[in-house]
Formats: sequence, C-alpha cells, structure tokens
Amino acid sequence: MSMPVRFPRIDFSDIKPHWAPNIAFCQDRNATSIIPTPVEPWLIKLLQEVKPLLPADDEALHADIQAFIGQESQHFRQHRQFNKVLIDAGYPRLAEFEAELAADLERFTRTRSLKFRLAYADGFESLGAVAGGLWFDHSEEMIGGLDNAAIRLWKWHMAEEFEHREVCFQVFRKAFARGLWGRIVNGYFYRIYGFVYAMWHLRRFSAKASAYMLEIDRAGMNPAEQARLEQDIKAFRKFNRRVFLKPLLANFLPWYDPGRKPVPKGLFEYLARFDKGGEWTARRAG
Repeated sequence: MSMPVRFPRIDFSDIKPHWAPNIAFCQDRNATSIIPTPVEPWLIKLLQEVKPLLPADDEALHADIQAFIGQESQHFRQHRQFNKVLIDAGYPRLAEFEAELAADLERFTRTRSLKFRLAYADGFESLGAVAGGLWFDHSEEMIGGLDNAAIRLWKWHMAEEFEHREVCFQVFRKAFARGLWGRIVNGYFYRIYGFVYAMWHLRRFSAKASAYMLEIDRAGMNPAEQARLEQDIKAFRKFNRRVFLKPLLANFLPWYDPGRKPVPKGLFEYLARFDKGGEWTARRAG
C-alpha cells in the first residue's frame, strides 16, 4: 500500500472541551486522547526493534513500517497539543493519567517479551481500525454536522489508523506466526490474547480519565445541566454498543484480516485534504 506521511495544520487555540453536542461523546474522545501520546512513540521504538527479525527481502513490508512510523510520529505530536488545551481548560489530572500509562509501557519494554509487545501493538491498532469505521460511517449522530479542530484531529487520525491497519498485523504474523502451527498458536490464540489485553489495559486509563472529566463537569453544572448530561451519557452508551460492538467482535474470527476491511465511505477523500497541497496541510506544494 502507498501511505504518505501527512503534516496537518490544525489550530486548537479556540477549541473547547465540549466540542460536539453530546458531552459524553466529547469527554470519551478527550479522555482517549491521553493514549496516543505515550503509546505511539512506544510503537515506533517497538517496530524499529522488530525490523531485524523480518525478511530482509520483503521490501513492501519495510516500506509500510517506515510509513507507519512517519504517520504515528505526527499523531502523537498533534495529540500533545490537543491534550495541553484540555489540561489548561481545567482537567490537570489528565497529565497524571498519561504519565501512568507511559510508565506501564516502559515496564512492558523492560519485562515483557517482544512477542507480547507486538501482540499488544496489534491489539491497539485493531481498535484504531474499528474507530476509523465509526468516525466515517456513524459519527454524524454524535457530531451533528459540525467541523472544528477536535473533529478534524480525530477524523484525520482515525482515517490514518484505518489506512495503516494491517502493518502491525503483518509484522506480528511474519515475526511470530510462521507455518501452520505458528498461525494457529500465535497467529490466532496469542493474537487474541494481545487484543483483549490491550483493550482491557487501555480502557482502564481512558475510563478513569473520562470519569474524572465528567466529575469536574458535573461540579460546575446546575441541576438542569446535570440532567441533560445524564441523558447524553445514556445516549452515548447506547450509540457505542450499537456501532462499536459488532466490528470489534470481528477481531475474534479465525480468518480475521484487517486488510480485507471495507473502506468507510469518504475516508480517503477526507485524507486528501491533508495531503501535500491540500487545504489542511502544514506543507503546501510550492
């Protein structure tokens, strides 16, 4: 696949924490933004570590790894800016949660095998591919036709997660799932273990951050606003179960292959706006 490294121009200076009509949706995404800033630099180091184990003559895979590294390097940089806005807007403990996650990942590097870390990485990337579909196939229900810096950040990021959705999958398979036995034991069962572990581990941090942000929100609301927030929470939970669960369960199928996922409508057209010369790129064609 051909995957350019894009350099978005996103201005977060005027963004507010409640950047879409459903506050619970906003705070769930805001909370999730603490994940890319430590995870994606860790992923970059991980793929650099595993490269010597991969077939040297697989030029396409090595090219995809380099593109993946380039894209992820832009993701965590943009989320750092966004997270600073949230912290300055009255949610200072987000920095604490982010640091806790970074410490966990550092511990994984010291104490867990390369196979575990790659399975975890593939699990994380699987979640990103699912979220890509959510943003392009279902998000209008939550964002109501709006376009702002937060929405551009998430749609660009999740579109690129979908674009490079099979890199970690292929790396894990070629490093640890060779042959029939390897495909069964590692390529399926261990991959599922990494997926479930990553989902459980990362959700611990995002759920804690989301609960913290909603607690602060409630403290500054009158009773009518609090009642509306509870309605938002119920609506978001219902939305999440309806649009997220089915594509998530597809990861458990023995024949799962992220490369076969259908491309969400409009995804690559949206990414084109961040390509060189596009209206939302920081590097325009001269």
